[in-house]
Parts: sequence; C-alpha cells; structure tokens
Amino acid sequence: MRYQRSSALFLSAQKVIPGGVNSPVRAFKAVGGTPVFVEKAKGAYLYDADGNRLIDYISSWGPMILGHAFEPVIQALKERADRGTSYGMPTALETQIAELAVQMVPNIDQIRMVNSGTEACMSAVRLARGYTGREKIIKFAGCYHGHSDAFLIQAGSGAVTFGAPNSPGVTQGTAKDTLLAQYNDLESVASHFDQHPEQIAAIIVEPVAGNMGCIPPQVGFIEGLRKLCDAHQALLIFDEVMTGFRLARGGAQETLGVAADIMTYGKVLGGGLPVGAFAAGGAIMSRLAPEGPVYQAGTLSGNPLAMAAGFAMLKTLNDQPEIFDRLNHKTALLHQGMEEVLKPKGIPYQINRYGSMMSLHFTDKPVVDFETAALGNNDRFKNYFHGMLDRGVYLPPSAFESYFLNDALTEDDIDFTLSAFEDWLKSL
Repeated sequence: MRYQRSSALFLSAQKVIPGGVNSPVRAFKAVGGTPVFVEKAKGAYLYDADGNRLIDYISSWGPMILGHAFEPVIQALKERADRGTSYGMPTALETQIAELAVQMVPNIDQIRMVNSGTEACMSAVRLARGYTGREKIIKFAGCYHGHSDAFLIQAGSGAVTFGAPNSPGVTQGTAKDTLLAQYNDLESVASHFDQHPEQIAAIIVEPVAGNMGCIPPQVGFIEGLRKLCDAHQALLIFDEVMTGFRLARGGAQETLGVAADIMTYGKVLGGGLPVGAFAAGGAIMSRLAPEGPVYQAGTLSGNPLAMAAGFAMLKTLNDQPEIFDRLNHKTALLHQGMEEVLKPKGIPYQINRYGSMMSLHFTDKPVVDFETAALGNNDRFKNYFHGMLDRGVYLPPSAFESYFLNDALTEDDIDFTLSAFEDWLKSL
C-alpha cells in the first residue's frame, strides 16, 4: 500500500505538534515507519489519507464497540448540535444517561461525568483518599490509568514504548505514595499492606489488563484483591476505561462476579467523544463536592454532544445484549484461526483473549504480567504489524496494546484478516 500523503502530513505535523502527534503511541515509535493519517471511518473500516481501506482492530482504543459512525450515535449528535455545543449548565440529558448507567452496572448508585479516562482515574483516587483518610495507593506494573502523576510509575503501553515508565516531572513526593505490585501476584500486594498498615487508601487495577497486551486475571486474583481490601479497610478501584460496557452491560464486574468500590469509565460513555466517568455507591459518592468535601470540577463535564452520543451508544448496548455474544464469537474465531495458522510454523507465540479483547505475543512463555509481556520478540512484532498493515489490516502499533474488536466486523472481515496473516507468515 502507498503512504505518500501520510508521510507528507506527518512531516508537516512535526513542525507544529511535539513528535507530530497528540498522543505518543500514534507516532509508531514502537514499530517504526510513518504513522497512518486517517481521513474517515465507517463500520469496521478506516480510510486513510492515501485512499487505503484498512480493517480496524483498535476501535479508537476500545469505545467504538458498535463500529465507526454508528447511525444512531451520529443522528443523536446532529440533532443535539443544532441546540448548541456547550452550556456549562446542567441538562436533563445528564440525568438520563446517569440513570441508564446506574441501571446497567452492578454495585453503583451514582456516577460523575468527567472529560477523559485520565481525569476519571485521578478523581477516583482522590475520592478514595478523601473517603479513607489515607494517602497511599497500590497500582500494578504495566497497568495504565492515564498520565496523572500518581500513575506514571511503571505504567503500561505508551510509557513502556518510550522506555520511560517513570516520567520526568513526577515528583518524589508523589512517587512515594504509589506502591507498585505485580499483576496476577497476590503476594506482592499483601506485602504492601504488611509494610504500610492502615496507610493504603485503595488498590487501582485494570480488572482485565489491556496496556501490556490483553492479560486476563488468573483464577482467584481479583477475588484475592477484594479480600485484601476488605481485611485492611481499603477501597478497590476497577479501571474500566477499556472493559466498561465492552465485556458486558455491567463490564468486568459482571463477567468476573467481583464488586469494586469505585469504577472508572472512558469514551464509550460519549459514543467515542472525549468523556470519562467515575462511579460508586452512595456512601462513597456523598463525599464528593458539592455534597461533600472532596473537590472535583469541570466546565465541559457532561457536555451535551458527548451525553447525546453516549446515551445512544449505551441504549443500544442495553437493549441488545446479544451484541456481546457476537463480539465474543468473532474474537474467538480470530483467535482460533490465528492458532491454526501459527501452530505448524513452529514460531513461539501466546494468544491472550478475554471477551472482545485479544493480543498476540511472540514468546513461548505464558504472558501473565508486565515482566512476561516484555519477553516477546519485538522485532518479529514490528514485522508482523507492518506486514498486516501492508495487507490492509490495522493492528495496535505496539506489542503492549490489546486488540479491540467491534460489532461491525463481519466474518468475511475476519477471514480476510486470517488470509492476510497466513500470507505474512509465508513471507518470513
């Protein structure tokens, strides 16, 4: 495929945007080459600046569960835009989408809208600290909760790609209150509670990790976190920016059968527009301003365009739960097809899958945490990424990212992807 216009656009962007991109993983530093500039998207397809059509397996990093330009979402946006784009005042629509979210998700009474997943996680931690009166939090190596200072301690995906998981600009004072544990390792979590009794406000975790590839929790891990939090009067925060409303109507809480104390959500609540949210039971949320002393605010929070798009998205997911079965089936087809092609080749690999999330790792060791994810053959991954891109398939441009399938993908699209994969393998 040709990428002459994307290359020219990237050169222009680098003059006025740091690195030529507004989010680091887009720069293709992990895979090399020139990033693809998108002109439009529809259904399961991206259309780039050079006129290429690509099958999309990132779904805007998760929220495009129903595919791009989903008609009810676009129609809701158009109708709402005619009434104005921002008020800085409450609307009935905010209550409407909040009521629907509370109905869909187990174990929450109230939800507060914000403008990004980063803001949601930052606010959730502040609320946990305000509620418990404690300062320390536990996070996991390789889990990414946005770029707030407290989370840039061995963060996943983009931070790993750039070799700087401890970002300059994060103070030592901030870092000392973030305790690092290993995903799928309960002993590493328990040791922090032993060393810091009555000091830990919360554990924050991706219940299904998506920023070191897709890494499902091992049996007993999430349940163990719940027990540790209960035993030490700490709160359990599920970062469901990726998993919320994707794995099921009620997200990871529903599929795992474990109740968190605070949940965070991302762009799916805005139909793909810039939105985040955090939610909890009434006792915890009552500590939030203006009802309580924990301050959080945002002029654009509950933006009417985002709320209209998000309500259309959530209503579809709520009314058509069979969507989740279709997504899971398609992801299983892709997984099984890739294994059938890979097995005879003798190439070391691991495929991780949970619901409609999946990742391929070129290693012979099971990938269960950040350390094992980092063992993958990155040179082979680069070759794989560009080989698939040349054949019309857009995958995450980092070995530390999950695939996110969308409902617009057809079985023909998956067959095309598998044929492209087989063709790439023949080229090795």
